[in-house]
Amino acid sequence: MQFKELGLSETVLAALAVKGYSEATPIQAKSIPALLEGRDLLGIAQTGTGKTAAFMLPSIDRLVASGKRAQPRGCRMLVLAPTRELASQIADNARHYAKGTKLSVATVFGGTSIHKNKTDLAKGVDIVVATPGRLVDLMDQCYAILMGLEILVLDEADQMMDLGFIHALKRIVRELPSKRQTLFFSATMPKTIRELAGQFIKDPVEVKVTPEATTAERVEQSVTFVQQSEKQALLTILLKETEIDRALVFSRTKHGADRIVRLLAGNGIASNAIHGNKSQPQRERALGEFRAGKVKILVATDIAARGIDVSGVSHVFNFELPNVADQYVHRIGRTARNGKEGIAISFCAEDERPYLRDIERLIRQKLTVVPLPEGFIATAAALSRSRVNVPASRDEQNGQRGREMQRDGRRPGQPQRQRPGGPRREDRPRGDQPRRDGQAPRPEAAGAAAGEPRPRRFDAQPQGEQPRNYARPKRKWQPRPTNGGGQRQGGQGQGGGRGR
Repeated sequence: MQFKELGLSETVLAALAVKGYSEATPIQAKSIPALLEGRDLLGIAQTGTGKTAAFMLPSIDRLVASGKRAQPRGCRMLVLAPTRELASQIADNARHYAKGTKLSVATVFGGTSIHKNKTDLAKGVDIVVATPGRLVDLMDQCYAILMGLEILVLDEADQMMDLGFIHALKRIVRELPSKRQTLFFSATMPKTIRELAGQFIKDPVEVKVTPEATTAERVEQSVTFVQQSEKQALLTILLKETEIDRALVFSRTKHGADRIVRLLAGNGIASNAIHGNKSQPQRERALGEFRAGKVKILVATDIAARGIDVSGVSHVFNFELPNVADQYVHRIGRTARNGKEGIAISFCAEDERPYLRDIERLIRQKLTVVPLPEGFIATAAALSRSRVNVPASRDEQNGQRGREMQRDGRRPGQPQRQRPGGPRREDRPRGDQPRRDGQAPRPEAAGAAAGEPRPRRFDAQPQGEQPRNYARPKRKWQPRPTNGGGQRQGGQGQGGGRGR
């Protein structure tokens, strides 16, 4: 169906024409007419199906038609997203679609200046795209007032649940007016998500364009069984021998992602990492270089899986299988977009076989098993010997420094405390340890430092002298003599000094 058949305004159609969009996707064709009527909507669709345009295009037309103005510190349309990358992507699309209107767009998420967020909201904004955590912070400080809201959109609701945003969502919804239009989108719809949707939306139109948790049909999926210690060599070999336009490598942990980048650099392969420990400018720079093709390999964690909308991703490598099967669907959904085909390659260690069984049960198919490359053991050993040691990045060094400070009981920025008496005893040379009384080191200690056998402590003492650490026998307690009055001699009563 063509966009011009859906009832959109000429302004929005002109913005779509600039981007070269003329035909609507299934979710857009089913959602836009109902949203233009003001109905609530429950949408079940995976990422990459055109959800952003499905809710943003009719919402822009409705905001323009109402002619209202945003209240100070408020907004008229609020879009909640689980990650910063997804929020930034939605905001960029909203600015483009609203280019021919006077609607303002702002983003509110962590990693950026909260002062800028306060400044943006001060005069009121038409469309705000936010992550729940930062928005709740602004609400608690009375810099975000949502009583004038007209449209609420919850995007990727299932991932918000996975990330623990349920309490923040309920806190936000309590501050919203009951008379509003609510749009609820999720890639999967388990019972918990449906119950959550029932609390937010009323009499919704349900749009379902794909079966729940079904992977893209154009993705060629395979798995290679390999030991955990050999995964890095296998990844290096495949990246060098495979023709790759852009590749996403998924790691289960943030430190694991940094380690992959460092080891790839040691083998002469440039890559960037994107995860929660990176600052927002670093994440934007890594994603920008990946989009521009300057760096063809991006290593990411699952938190960034749904916020990466980059065309031309030819390969997805699951360096570590996700422990939640749904995440596999979202990972490989980064490729085979816009009608193109893609390849998803998974590495499976022995302890990850249960995760693989869960994934195959979810997608209802067996992954093609691909053996290790011929001569893999010899090639992996050669790569290990030839790898250049690349120092840790500044982020990793800062993280290590922070962990050392925490172990030492220091706050960030606090200098290391100096121990009284110089360095630790175990850090000093054996012959240089000073005596407690401040005298020079004992001659037997200096001799031991020079390589001579160290004499036993008691044998080193001259005849007739008492050993240094000789334990004196305890004195047997005897009662002190008393005077005739029953008082002890030398007591306080006799003026003989302090009593015992």
